[in-house]
Amino acid sequence: MAKDMFLLWGSGSPPCWRIMIALEEKNLQGYQHKLLSFEKGEHKSKEVLDINPRGQLPAFRHGTNVVNESFAACMYLENQFKSQGNSLIPSDPAEQALVYQRSFEALNLHQKMVDLITYTRRTPEEERHEGAVKRNKEGATAELQIWESHLQKTGPYLAGKSFSMADVVFFPTLALGFRLGLSQKKYPKLGGYHDLLKDRPSIKASWPTHWLQNPPTMDPLKDL
Repeated sequence: MAKDMFLLWGSGSPPCWRIMIALEEKNLQGYQHKLLSFEKGEHKSKEVLDINPRGQLPAFRHGTNVVNESFAACMYLENQFKSQGNSLIPSDPAEQALVYQRSFEALNLHQKMVDLITYTRRTPEEERHEGAVKRNKEGATAELQIWESHLQKTGPYLAGKSFSMADVVFFPTLALGFRLGLSQKKYPKLGGYHDLLKDRPSIKASWPTHWLQNPPTMDPLKDL
């Protein structure tokens, strides 16, 4: 089964990491994969474009089935291998509803962080507009406070007492946030959640390779 899977991925990319965590959770180790470099523009190579015409990572194929959107790929893996590995979507209607809500909702934090990080990274300091920086910071801060509140109500995991698809989708974005300067003291529930999950076997096995070797070179989230 896993030998029929092929993943093109980039280290540190939350969308790529989601799929890798899901594969580990479903005991699908042994899949084919290839690490590509964003810095070298390898995500725009013909190899990627043949699978993902958008020229983005991840690019994922199972046999002849191509699923490139990370959340869709995670859902696909859960549905195709329901009885294998750990169940990521509960059968109880109330629990399932919360998992779906938190899973889709998690994409909001990802977008808020992307908005802030990309503006800081791509716009020279002398060209940045104070209003745009302020809006991006306020948007990301408000989103983080929502998640701090969610964990206050439902913890220790995003959708209650068990690890679920919501955690698969959310954790990589949060881990990137802490790597880029987010304060665990300011967001203690999120900090505790991060510390709880970082040693989970599926997450530890798929931890971004370059994070293990290199410290971050920027901290755009330190003021949130």
